[in-house]
Amino acid sequence: MTSSASPPGYLAPVSHHPSGVVPRTPPRRLPALLRCCHPEPALAVTVFVTALAVAAGHGPAGAAAVGAAVLAGQFSVGWSNDAADARRDTVCGRADKPVAEGRLPARAVAVAAWTALVLCVPLSLLSGPGAAAAHLTGVAAGWGYNVRLKHTVLSPLPYAVGFASLPVFVTLGLPRPVWPDWWVVAAGVLLGVGAHLVNVLPDIEDDLATGVRGLPQRLGRTGCRWLAPLVMLAAVGVVVAGPPGPAGAGGLCLAVVASAVAVAGTATAAGRRSRWPFRAAMAVAGLAVTRLLWSGAELV
Repeated sequence: MTSSASPPGYLAPVSHHPSGVVPRTPPRRLPALLRCCHPEPALAVTVFVTALAVAAGHGPAGAAAVGAAVLAGQFSVGWSNDAADARRDTVCGRADKPVAEGRLPARAVAVAAWTALVLCVPLSLLSGPGAAAAHLTGVAAGWGYNVRLKHTVLSPLPYAVGFASLPVFVTLGLPRPVWPDWWVVAAGVLLGVGAHLVNVLPDIEDDLATGVRGLPQRLGRTGCRWLAPLVMLAAVGVVVAGPPGPAGAGGLCLAVVASAVAVAGTATAAGRRSRWPFRAAMAVAGLAVTRLLWSGAELV
């Protein structure tokens, strides 16, 4: 049980918490820091790409190296996002952001972001220089979004580059490096753009109030709600129709399920702060990756 009294010799710092309440106990930094890395999408992307590495022909050590590099890259992008948005999140009173709540200084999140980025470089190089170049290009695109491009009409571009770089990272890291087939990269681009639309959807009003005018903010909530499932379903269509040979009953069934999930998650979840559009997008992405796993060696 945690006591509400301050420990001896502890001087409570001046707080900039939106509620104006000064915390009486030191914040628990590790859980707060983990919240700042956007753990849900970071872990989902890492699991998807690691599974893709196994299906493409990586052995256990190679797949583990791929997963570690992707996780470090995702953490660096997530932490840099919260560090860059610290002032905006505080102004908007974001209760889901530890920095805005006053539980964690923005500097600590920035240090974590740079540390993860530095670790990402040698971890990526474990898969070879070509693969590392592809992966680090995607990570750099994520940082570019956080720092600048999220404010412009080109805001989907970093997501498209980041997601498209992942299958390239996987296949260039094989014992015999090779580029993935066109439809794999195209699916990555579409999944990235769809993820961008649904990720921004809960925050459009706050973004507009603080001067962020990327493409989704210009389209507005209604436009994003309807465009996002169409883009995600286009990605599913590419992975179903892209591999050589007929799609088969399994591919058609996957397309139907993905359609239902996409529409239910984005078209019906209109409430502000709802995370269901994002979770639906992750589910659709998971179905697309499942199809990629079925394709296996046909990725290249």
